[in-house]
Amino acid sequence: MLALFLPLFLILLLIGMPVFFAMLAAPGMMLFATGMERDISLLFRNIYNGIDSFPLMAIPFFMLAGELMNRGGITMNLVQFSQSFIGHVRGGLAHVNILSSMLFAGLSGSAVADTSAIGSMMIPAMEKNGYSRKFAAAITAASSVIGPIIPPSGIMIIYAYTMEVSVAALFAAGIVPGILVGVSLMILVALMAKKYDFPVAGPKSSWTERGHATRNAILPLFAPVIILGGIIGGIFTPTEASAVATAYALIISVWVMKTVTLKDLPDIFIKGAKASAVVLLLVGSAIAFKTVVSLSHSAEILANWVLTISENPLILLFLINILLFIVGMFLDAGPAIIILGPILGPIFINLGIDPIHFAIIMSVNLTVGLATPPMGLVLFVASSVSGERIESISKAILPFLAVEVVVIFLITFFPAISMTVPRLLGLVAG
Repeated sequence: MLALFLPLFLILLLIGMPVFFAMLAAPGMMLFATGMERDISLLFRNIYNGIDSFPLMAIPFFMLAGELMNRGGITMNLVQFSQSFIGHVRGGLAHVNILSSMLFAGLSGSAVADTSAIGSMMIPAMEKNGYSRKFAAAITAASSVIGPIIPPSGIMIIYAYTMEVSVAALFAAGIVPGILVGVSLMILVALMAKKYDFPVAGPKSSWTERGHATRNAILPLFAPVIILGGIIGGIFTPTEASAVATAYALIISVWVMKTVTLKDLPDIFIKGAKASAVVLLLVGSAIAFKTVVSLSHSAEILANWVLTISENPLILLFLINILLFIVGMFLDAGPAIIILGPILGPIFINLGIDPIHFAIIMSVNLTVGLATPPMGLVLFVASSVSGERIESISKAILPFLAVEVVVIFLITFFPAISMTVPRLLGLVAG
């Protein structure tokens, strides 16, 4: 059955069917064709069952917090903070774009929100400063994948829910890989700036100007400290932390900075609800999809087949990274994690790979896929924000994707990169 409905699923995607409907149509058609019509009702029941989960309530809260902070002008404060410290170096605005994405990642946990928020400000600014629009859009899309890696992360919440691992441990494990992706992109930009003579954004800021920018950014920067500190310290659960983050964003935007009025709130809530509905529907359909996968016993079949290739975990990790990278070109990270996590996770855990380490490998790889042609979601968002054709952005982003692929393999073959922080915090066994 797996050999039949997975190709059908890909065909439905390629002809333009939305992922939500393709995830239901492909297994539903195959159940009907194989005389298992009674199990079709499982698809519809599991859409609701997949969404009806307390841990998943964190997703709409984090999305609402990100929307509040973006509407409240907090993104602008982060950009100004970044520019005051590194805007004066050659290629400064490209560096500012990446650093702003790293800082915004600690607030939103979403690559799409990062691309939209940072791109709407940085792409016009970079173009005005002398960069090509396609380069500005490409660096925005490439750096936005840091959003779901540095915690909080909606993708990691989905993985933890699906595979029953610790959200706190996953969040802690994502800190160093996220920073590594950002630093690697900045190193590449520094090399390109020297070779192509990128422009300097402006004169070096004085310490007084830096102090002013820091004061404006300090309250937003406290948000990830509160979120991570509360979760790792055991003060509240990830779901409770998401509600705290939303309350914090509301207080800062409405009453402290006064950049959001009470009249703005209904529109912000509606946008947050729509974004959450899209993610949760995908989660529900992916859970239903997973149910049919389990009925076909495909996990066991695939596990046995994989082990016929090699029993060396390093070779298998190399091959799985290639598979995940290809999957990420066509499928959004959340559904891919729910579909492939239960299939691939047990294989590698049985081979001695730590569950948290494999979770980070999978999460980072599929997150990078969001910026990978031909169907990377953030490419479409970057194209919409910049007005540049996707084909042009896809060519310009290739050097940045190459760097991110190198980081993926570093994370894969050097577990200490992701495992050191959770071990120091006592979240995983030493």
